[in-house]
Amino acid sequence: MIRAGIIGVAAAIAVAAVGGAMATAAPEPKPTLATSLQPVSAFATIRDRDARSQALFAEVGKVLQHPRCLNCHPATDRPTQREAMTPHMPMVVRGDGGIGATALRCTTCHGPANYDVSGVPGHPAWHLAPPEMAWAGKSLGQICQQLKDPARNGGKTMPEMIEHMKSDTLVGWGWKPGGKRLPAPGTQAEFGALFEAWAKSGAVCPA
Repeated sequence: MIRAGIIGVAAAIAVAAVGGAMATAAPEPKPTLATSLQPVSAFATIRDRDARSQALFAEVGKVLQHPRCLNCHPATDRPTQREAMTPHMPMVVRGDGGIGATALRCTTCHGPANYDVSGVPGHPAWHLAPPEMAWAGKSLGQICQQLKDPARNGGKTMPEMIEHMKSDTLVGWGWKPGGKRLPAPGTQAEFGALFEAWAKSGAVCPA
């Protein structure tokens, strides 16, 4: 009886210690993300055309590799969320057309606009990018090659890609994400101008 009591007390102390450690654990550090973009004019002094094109795309990459973009261009059929890019909760999958599985469509929770009361983001065209447009886990050079390939960019020509980046409102959501989410760096106008300048400088991809 005495031994059982001692074991029980020890177990209680251990549980309390673990609970205390969990309660006092430091919050998960947030990744360092870009908050601004350099203007196109900042690259005018780079005389070598290919080098200038690559430098422009590196600046574009601050947006493309930001969680606001990568969360909806996931490496798997499950989207990610938040700046830490943790798996989407509740558990959802891409489904046909990127709008979720039949029993749990994206529109079950995501409305046509951000819902500030709950913090749930929204847009009329809310959906995941198709598998061939997955960017997460890829290098900037690999993403660049995808954007130039109609088989992996939604069938778009380069002029259509430029317009998409400059004007598409779902792309633009990245700068107006609502809640406590960090927006993509710069503005959509700055991003679109950088993308267009890259395309017109030869669309050279980083190595």
